[in-house]
Amino acid sequence: MRSVGPLKICGHILEEKLMVPLATYETPLWPSVGRGARISALTDGIRTTIVDERMSRSILLEAKDALEAVQALQSIKSRQDDLNAVVAQTSRFAKLIDMHSQVVANLIYLRLEFTTGDASGHNMVTNAADKLIPWLLKEYPQLDYCSISGNYCSDKKATAVNGILGRGKYVVSEILIPRELCERRLKTTPEKVVNLNIKKNLIGTMVAGGLRSANAHYANMLLAFYLATGQDAANIIEGAQGIVHAEVRNGDLYFSCTLPNLIMGSVGNGKGIEFVEENLKALGCKEDREPGENARRLAAICAATVLCGELSLMAAQTNPGELMESHLKMER
Repeated sequence: MRSVGPLKICGHILEEKLMVPLATYETPLWPSVGRGARISALTDGIRTTIVDERMSRSILLEAKDALEAVQALQSIKSRQDDLNAVVAQTSRFAKLIDMHSQVVANLIYLRLEFTTGDASGHNMVTNAADKLIPWLLKEYPQLDYCSISGNYCSDKKATAVNGILGRGKYVVSEILIPRELCERRLKTTPEKVVNLNIKKNLIGTMVAGGLRSANAHYANMLLAFYLATGQDAANIIEGAQGIVHAEVRNGDLYFSCTLPNLIMGSVGNGKGIEFVEENLKALGCKEDREPGENARRLAAICAATVLCGELSLMAAQTNPGELMESHLKMER
């Protein structure tokens, strides 16, 4: 584990420079993210925007037939206040904000979506769902229990539903890099980066059959950040589903990373370990703030970190031999 930076971040969540801890076995990741960080410090910074946040758990119930399932589902969806009264008994922070559903034959896949304060919320929403199920079965005796999780959540799996409906923090990070800086520090041009993004990230991922994903290596930065800050590392599966977008703007490079599924928190399982607490404090994510603000700050920093690593690798791959040369030099 090493700290890289400082990254310069701006936006509605935070505006400051800070060092970011990354835990990885892929040692070239530190200088690669560091190069992106140095670029950010020479610009107006990486702008981060939280688009949405929610944690989901989909329960699976059974009815006698499809008509009975639809009729019960329509009634359940009209009683969100009643459901929230049950949820309130399980947590001070969990709040049911939306429901989505799919009916397959006689099966009801009910996706319950919550806000969860500063926790990533896995256990919080599962506990809420666990208390909601007996209430639902009592109110709707025509239904039977099938599973606490019906995979429509969708946890730690590469699916389309999370990107469409949201699971975790939905964050966009973006930067505008002057042409001169792009050429001098990244050894490339805005046109080359845009061209590579189209042909590698967009078309290449389509050819490979990627699912709501068009990026070079989100997973590398996410794993390193998750391990350093005490997150559930298996969530990089959906976290790494995201899209890189690049444009030439008046000769300069606009570069952005959209991450719809950043599942992370500043409290909960994985926290309490000494180095994790130190890292969270150093990132300013253990402050006395309104519920949810520390977790949002953490997600914004994570998204900016991903951009730094993504930018650096994309720039390197516009030049033949640069990627392997750096690995050989730094790893061997």
